[in-house]
Amino acid sequence: MQIATKTRPMLAVLVLSLAGCATGGMQGAAQPHLSAAQCRDLTALRNKAPATHERSMSELAALRTAGYHPEWRFDPYYPADLEAAQRQVNIWYQTECTQAQPG
Repeated sequence: MQIATKTRPMLAVLVLSLAGCATGGMQGAAQPHLSAAQCRDLTALRNKAPATHERSMSELAALRTAGYHPEWRFDPYYPADLEAAQRQVNIWYQTECTQAQPG
């Protein structure tokens, strides 16, 4: 009987957590993942502009936001995690940066 009394509170927390995830969590309005400077720098890099330190750091910051951690000494998921972060940054770029550009 003790197991049932211990699992009931955990079950309640799990149900509330899942309900929060289903409703979007505690996020308010969707905030952009890329800054205006990152959009500008990524656009320049995509248009074959010369790579500068600032543009490279801007791209790296976007990849870190997407979940890539280059500081890990041993990453058993490399290069898959880098590629996943690049795909995520591409999605953000298409949805957030192309809207801001005159087209």
